[in-house]
Amino acid sequence: MNLWQQLEYAAAGTQRPLSEVLDALPWNDAGLISAIAQQHDSGAVLMLAWMNRAALEETLRSGCVCYWSRSRQQLWRKGETSGHRQRLISAHLDCDGDALLLRVAQHGGACHTERASCFYHTLDQHGLTVSCAAPSHEDSANG
Repeated sequence: MNLWQQLEYAAAGTQRPLSEVLDALPWNDAGLISAIAQQHDSGAVLMLAWMNRAALEETLRSGCVCYWSRSRQQLWRKGETSGHRQRLISAHLDCDGDALLLRVAQHGGACHTERASCFYHTLDQHGLTVSCAAPSHEDSANG
């Protein structure tokens, strides 16, 4: 029985050491796990990114969210260049340990387009609608 099966009916307050949990995570073939960032006070879903073990450990240790950049193949400390940082409020794993939910305090836009959320494309049976415009560079400079 794996850790996640053991925890299915565990009593509230049951604890496991971090090293045991990280060893039991079902990292994908690239050593990554998906991480959803959610604004802690509004519940808004901000973005989906990827974490490797080092990024997750740094995030938990520092309280500043760090991801793994698949395009750059390096740690990506959210807001390092833009200043749009994410402060970790709490981290949660789903029932089988294959997805993370990071409840964060977002400072600035979460999306690289400077929008509040990366999820600004609305999709329905008719197609796609852009639900909010990107801030203009002039607005960003004056804001």
